[in-house]
Amino acid sequence: MKFIYFLLVALLLSGCGYKPSAKFSRGVVGEKISTSVTISLIDPENTVIIKDAVDAAIIKVFHASLVPENISQTHLLLGLSDPSYLPIQYDSDGFIVAYRTTVSLKILRTTKNISKNYNVKGTYDFSITPNAVITDKERFDAIKFSSVKAIKSFVAKVSAEGARAKKNKDKPKESLK
Repeated sequence: MKFIYFLLVALLLSGCGYKPSAKFSRGVVGEKISTSVTISLIDPENTVIIKDAVDAAIIKVFHASLVPENISQTHLLLGLSDPSYLPIQYDSDGFIVAYRTTVSLKILRTTKNISKNYNVKGTYDFSITPNAVITDKERFDAIKFSSVKAIKSFVAKVSAEGARAKKNKDKPKESLK
């Protein structure tokens, strides 16, 4: 009975046509990706955080290999704008108790002599104790998590491009009458 149930579920899932977004994005960026980050002179520590977050996202989301630029199918050049911190919540005494960090990334994707620019944003909300200063750890974590969200937004855009390209490729040619 369990075998029949398992077979029914497997048949149902395989017949629905589901394809993970990583498959579409790999069609656009390929299997071998290289990355570089433009170092911010104002805040060089954040550049390292962004580079680590990008590399982790490429491995996790794209299911691709990180390789040197000379053998990559796609090269990603990332630039980080200055992160912003906006107060989003105050306590009853008027002290700030929560902030929203926004990170904007400019990504230049170069694939097969084709270059395309992307502007993506990521946000992260975090709380602090009333009348306290944002610590370096809180600041770095906020930049890291908002950068990961921005990278996921980039992945969504690339996956959508891959899905559109697949749809256009599979579309039957209309006959002339």
